[in-house]
Formats: sequence, C-alpha cells, structure tokens
Amino acid sequence: MKPDSLTQRIVPVLTILILIVAVWYVAAYFMNAPFQRDLDRRGNVTSTTMEFIGKTMAQPKPVLPAPHQVAQNLFENTFLRRVTSNRSLVYHAWVTLSSTVAGFTMGTLLGILIAVGIVHLKALDRSLMPWIIASQTIPILAIAPMVIVVLAAVNITGLLPKALISTYLSFFPVAVGMVKGLRSPELIQLDLMRTYNASAAQTFWKLRVPASIPFLFTSMKVAIAASLVGAIVGELPTGAVAGIGSKLLAGAYYSQTIDIWAALIAGSVLAALLVTIVGIVARIVDRSMGGRPA
Repeated sequence: MKPDSLTQRIVPVLTILILIVAVWYVAAYFMNAPFQRDLDRRGNVTSTTMEFIGKTMAQPKPVLPAPHQVAQNLFENTFLRRVTSNRSLVYHAWVTLSSTVAGFTMGTLLGILIAVGIVHLKALDRSLMPWIIASQTIPILAIAPMVIVVLAAVNITGLLPKALISTYLSFFPVAVGMVKGLRSPELIQLDLMRTYNASAAQTFWKLRVPASIPFLFTSMKVAIAASLVGAIVGELPTGAVAGIGSKLLAGAYYSQTIDIWAALIAGSVLAALLVTIVGIVARIVDRSMGGRPA
C-alpha cells in the first residue's frame, strides 16, 4: 500500500474520531453540570470555572462519563485484570463471542441454503421470501424473551438459546446477499453454459457460486455484526452472569454508567475485529480465485 493511500485512509478516520471525542466532552459537561451544581450548593462550595469543569469530568457515577473515564475503565478491566476474573472485559467478551460465532455459523449456513432454494425453486421465491422479509420487522427485544422461555421449558439453556437469537439476525443479510449473488451472472453467460451443454449442477458450481462469493462476504460482514447484537440481546432476558450483555445489566442495576459505556466500547471493538477478520478472509478467497488486489 502506498504511503499516500494510507494517509488518505487514516486522516479522515482520525478527524472524525477527534470530532466525536470533542463533542463527547462537551456533552458530558452539560449533562453532568446540573448534578455538580447541586452538590456544590449543598456543600456550600464555590468553584472556579476550570474547577467546576474538572468536577463534572470526574464524577463517580456521571450521567454521561467523559471519554477519559471510559478509557481508564476499559484499560483497567482489559489489561489489569486476570482473564478469568468476573470483572475482566476479555472474559465477558469471550463469553459473548462464543454465542456470536455459533449463531453466525448457523445463520450463514441457513442463509445460503435458503438462497439456493429461492434461486432454483420459483415456489420458494414467491412464498418464502416475503416471509423472510416480514420476519425482520419484528423487534428482536420481543423475540428474545420468547425464545429463552420456550427453550428453558424444555431444559435447553446456556449457549444455544443465545446462538439461535444470533442466527435469527444473521441469516437474513446472508440470504438476501446470496440470492443477489447467485442471480448476478448475465444472460449471455448462462447462454454460454448452455452452449457448452453444462448441467444445472455444473452451471451452479462453475458460474453461479463463483459469481456470488463477493456478495456472500459483503453480506457476511453485516451478518457477523448483527450476530453480535443478537448475542448481547440474548444475554439480557437470561439473567446471564457473564457476557457483555450481563455487564450492561449489572451497570444499569447499580447505576455504574462508566461500566456501561466501557462494555459498549468493548462490544464495538469486538464487532470491528470480527468484521475485519471476515474482510481478510474475503481478500484471501478473492486472491485464491484469481482476483487482482485493488
């Protein structure tokens, strides 16, 4: 990668990041200021402007924690805790990652199977696709408790219920992307395969599948992020004692807003890593198929 190209990619991202942090600090001041004024009034304390701003950025349970408070909490609970500790974000991220990967795997396989059926059977295209689209209009917060309760009634608990919720969110983008990918070959290409007297199976494996790979990996990037959301949401109604969702619940119960934001950032970092891994695999597969690097 050329240095100029690298600079063009990094500078815009850093600019947006700096802007977000600046807005975050301003928002933290205005949201924490009323409580700090009340504390100063009750303690009969008169603070200078800079002292008052510093106090709003150092509250133990702020309405909106400052970025440095979240960063400090994130650093402590990631690098200064044992991985097996219940306070370690690495431990909680690993628990959530397990159900995420399981749900993503099942969702990807289900999405591919549905796409293949829709492309080859018109009856499925007309009957199944509308229901698939309609299924995504139901809020996941409404579905998750029902799935947990029904499976618990038949003694199925632990990883599987959370994985199924992740599957529910992740299969849809894969199914839609694969349908578009399998249908992407142009008519002239299909006619060429008929000219070669290729069977339906040969057309599928030698033309449709290779053409669908870019669509598949693009949809998988969306699916892996959706799967992570499903895993976190699945932890909420289970009363889980581990996982990013459990950290969010514990923070909400005890008004530990800094812990809540640190868990959110940890989830975001985990999602970015998962999407990056899918992107790396996509590039490897593309090059193995003869694609040229951009």
